Amino acid sequence: MFKFTKFQILVHVGSLVPLALLIRDAITDNLTVNPIQDITFRTGKAALVLLVLSLACTPLNTLFGFREALRVRRALGLYAFLYVSLHFLIFIGLDYTFDLSLIREAIVEKRYALMGFAAFLTLLPLALTSTKGWQKRLGKTWRALHRWVYLAGILAVIHFVWLVKSDIREPLAYGTVVILLLVLRIPVVRRVVNFKRWMSPFTPGGAPRMGSREQADHSRDLPAPETGVPK
Repeated sequence: MFKFTKFQILVHVGSLVPLALLIRDAITDNLTVNPIQDITFRTGKAALVLLVLSLACTPLNTLFGFREALRVRRALGLYAFLYVSLHFLIFIGLDYTFDLSLIREAIVEKRYALMGFAAFLTLLPLALTSTKGWQKRLGKTWRALHRWVYLAGILAVIHFVWLVKSDIREPLAYGTVVILLLVLRIPVVRRVVNFKRWMSPFTPGGAPRMGSREQADHSRDLPAPETGVPK
């Protein structure tokens, strides 16, 4: 029996909202004048947003001690892959009617298509090996393999930049976030961030550990809680 926290339920529901809205608009004929372009763009954008959110889970825990983010990291990554797969299927199916020669020509000649295809291929093994069973089979290799997600994020941003061509502010904003999250994975930076959190008395887990005598002395100096119930 699966048990989900309220935050996990919120993440699952929120991740499916773009798909639900897309289906609603398709059924009610509320897509743009170019429906294929519309659904291609919307699935691609949803994939990028969810991918960036999955990358943000570890830094959220590192910076703010928000451990709940770690529990939804895998789900966000799989939802991102769901939208990437839909994005890819729409491209090869609706745009190019599964014509392999046309698809190959598009990937070779259109650089944004090449970057998108590369991002899809990068995410594919990560989605296939996302289970705990594969994590045990691969051991240390699993962690190294799943660092490719940052490469996928960079490729997706480049794909977005080359696709829009003119106004690149939005894809550059995503790119800035991805680079920032990647910087936070550098060991030296992580140590500094962890040290700052350890030193901060306002962050959960921030105060250094004390021995039992130190704790007793420290507790005498604290004012009694208003409820009268000891901690």
